[in-house]
Amino acid sequence: MRKAALATGAVAAVAGGLYVAGLVTAGDDISAGTRVDGVDIGGLSRAEAAARLTSAAPAAWKDPLKVRIGDTDATVDPAAAGLTVDVAATADKAADPSRDPFTVIGRLFSSGERDVEPVVAFDGTKARAAVAATAKEHDRTVREGAVAFKDGKAVATQPRDGRALDTAAAVDALRGAYPAVGGSAPVVLPVSVTQPKVTAAEVSRFMKEVATPAMSGPVTLTAGDKRLAISAATLGDHLKVTSSGGRLSSALDPASLMRDPDVARPLDAFTGAPVEARLGVRDGKVVVEQDGRPGREVSATALGRAVEPLLTKEGPAARTAPVTTKVTQPELTADSLAALGIKEQMSTFTVNFPTAPYRTTNIGRAVELIDGSVVKPGEVWSFNRTVGERTKANGFVDGTMIMDGQYQKAPGGGVSAVATTMYNALFFAGVQPVEHGAHSFYIERYPAGREATVAWGTLDLKFRNDSGKPIYIKASSTDKSVTISFLGTKKYDSVEAVAGPRTNVKPPAERKDPSPKCEVQEPLEGFDITVDRVFKNGGTEVKRQTFSTHYTPRDKVTCVGEKPGR
Repeated sequence: MRKAALATGAVAAVAGGLYVAGLVTAGDDISAGTRVDGVDIGGLSRAEAAARLTSAAPAAWKDPLKVRIGDTDATVDPAAAGLTVDVAATADKAADPSRDPFTVIGRLFSSGERDVEPVVAFDGTKARAAVAATAKEHDRTVREGAVAFKDGKAVATQPRDGRALDTAAAVDALRGAYPAVGGSAPVVLPVSVTQPKVTAAEVSRFMKEVATPAMSGPVTLTAGDKRLAISAATLGDHLKVTSSGGRLSSALDPASLMRDPDVARPLDAFTGAPVEARLGVRDGKVVVEQDGRPGREVSATALGRAVEPLLTKEGPAARTAPVTTKVTQPELTADSLAALGIKEQMSTFTVNFPTAPYRTTNIGRAVELIDGSVVKPGEVWSFNRTVGERTKANGFVDGTMIMDGQYQKAPGGGVSAVATTMYNALFFAGVQPVEHGAHSFYIERYPAGREATVAWGTLDLKFRNDSGKPIYIKASSTDKSVTISFLGTKKYDSVEAVAGPRTNVKPPAERKDPSPKCEVQEPLEGFDITVDRVFKNGGTEVKRQTFSTHYTPRDKVTCVGEKPGR
């Protein structure tokens, strides 16, 4: 017993001595051989160790972290992501303040080498902001496979997966990987992937089976001995590709294809509208000068049915097919004339005008567009709609007309002679004016209070056919006159005009015009006048309408500007 007690005491004495020796050796400094990520801080105080870790910090503590986002490699600045090494805390950790006997004595007999993990400081707000910025740069929406037609070619868009960075998990992944020492593999940031519904295989199938054949060349439609070729570029403009359930399909819009100028213009010649009979008057009776003839038309439905089967074929022969046409009959023929009720001349009126090349051209063109018009019962006829805008493209030239209260050069000058003739024809035919406007000042060759002018977009000449039967308008012109006749069935035996006296007479002024468009203008007084339209049956008046017209004075205008071309 005594020996055992002595032995135990001896061991305790030795251990105590070793413990004291260990404490003396360690002191408050960091043990020799202590390293942090390869930086030796052994034997240094905490402050010295912190300073050394700051100055000799491994590159991994500051270098960008390599990351992988799906199939894309990128980098993240650790400091911007709120990841840094806390050197003071790391020095404290390395000092190992543990004073238990086993640790203290163990240090006396260890090799002296010791690796300490750095203490990481983490700023969650910065980390989330950095990951959000990375997501903004590398996230991408899913791209569906698609095919479009452009300039006569099929253009394929290959699909692409969509991806979205899982920001919360990415923050944890970055925090767990920092600092990455020794060329570590990229940190995989978790993403969610959205796969396209239209796959690359589906794009390839559609291109092979549909799109490439559709754009392989023109399609040709036939009707009798006539042929109409529609180019691939035109076809592509009216082919729409859609997807449903991950499968692509195409559809032709036949209505828009038919409206396309590259189809509409040749289709008119390819088919042809019916031609109405041309009428005249002989011995007071309406006669057929040239009979009407049928035309042919292609409907949008027929066009689509002819074209669609050709789109998946290749080669000129395979892409040619007949198109169904429908015969269209003219409304007015020798056989239908009596049934329609066009049996007599309702009215006729002629206006004479001074000969001028621009008048011959413009009046002749307007007459050409008006002649042969058929106005159904209840229908409103419009001068502007029938004649169209007075432009060079529509066959008109510059001429003299009234603008801003005086004569000026403008396109379509002289057409007012046709408007005045038309107004008087409808006046004496007894049909109802709907829109009508007189010239601003009086022109001597026209009947006062019974004349009209027109202006594109602002003033039209319209009438409603209230006669109960169709009206055929016959128009003709020479280089000095224009005549318009209404053929139909008279509603009244006669229609007469009764003009009142000129009142509110005002003298003209005199002014000079420096404008290059100026035209010399002779003076004429202004006045007001009323004209009654008297309707009679069997010699008895059955109705009367009064029309009032105000004319401003026509000032004397002297041109003082330089004329163009002089």
